[in-house]
Amino acid sequence: MAAAGSARVNLAWHGRVDLPATADTQRWHQRVVLDPQPEAPGIALLGFASDEGIRRNSGRLGAAQGPGALRNALANLPVLHCAPLYDAGDITCADQALELAQAHYSHRAQQLLDQGHWVIGLGGGHEIGYASYAALRGHLGASNARIGIFNFDAHFDLREQGSASSGTPFLQALEHARRSGSPLQYHCIGVSRSGNTPRLFATAEREGAHYLTDDVLCTWNWLAQAEVLRAWCEAVDVIYLTLCLDVLPQAVAPGVSAPNPRGVSLEVLEALLDLVMASGKVRVVDVAELCPPLDPDQATARVAARLIHRMVSAHAQWGDTGWQKAVS
Repeated sequence: MAAAGSARVNLAWHGRVDLPATADTQRWHQRVVLDPQPEAPGIALLGFASDEGIRRNSGRLGAAQGPGALRNALANLPVLHCAPLYDAGDITCADQALELAQAHYSHRAQQLLDQGHWVIGLGGGHEIGYASYAALRGHLGASNARIGIFNFDAHFDLREQGSASSGTPFLQALEHARRSGSPLQYHCIGVSRSGNTPRLFATAEREGAHYLTDDVLCTWNWLAQAEVLRAWCEAVDVIYLTLCLDVLPQAVAPGVSAPNPRGVSLEVLEALLDLVMASGKVRVVDVAELCPPLDPDQATARVAARLIHRMVSAHAQWGDTGWQKAVS
């Protein structure tokens, strides 16, 4: 068994090769380099092979296999940008040592951010959330930049528990920000009223969280809510965007720990992700809760890969101009 926090590269990068062998026929598996280069910053994938937080949260296990399944689903997608693509391997969680694994992930993700890479975390359970936030906060150092967490999720993940889990990451982040005096705004998009207790809604209100429920994010009403989301983007300097796949309907994303009977449609979710990406403030992204053993025909992995592909393409278009201006 690998030690908690060890970096392990998943060799999933193989697939179809189109001819002629030119730049416009390349797929991800042909472009990914397994060792991120600090002198040539690009897009760095970093896996968090953990479902210990889900176990602690009494969920269905299997998300530790998520990073490998995401790589497999990404491998054959076409390259639509010219930025370098890197795979920084997986941080593992052994012997139920979640807090240690989170610390290792945060350290490695911050290293990549400090080197100028745009980091995409591949979960794993949503316990990746606190580690991604800590990496971004560490990367910003003494800066007073206002971080905005944009969590597309059916659940607040603001549980009050004795230890870290997949249900606690954003309360942990808010508590850390309060202790350190760092500005932080938390936004949860796609909240299910049937998936969160009244206590969780009260915690969200107490913590000053902003949220949109899934029932207002329908195809005929989402444009009105998009203006709310745009205003939230304008009110922060740097964005950490995290996508929990259970925000999608079960028919679209069955392979998650907690399938969603309603959720936000894929069409609306894509449009909302586009809006956040267009801010130019997104510095770190992660995708959480893919559970390959519960994913028939890799359906959820394929949807997740499509969304990652879309965000990478948007990053190539919009870059980091927004956050760089904000923190300079």
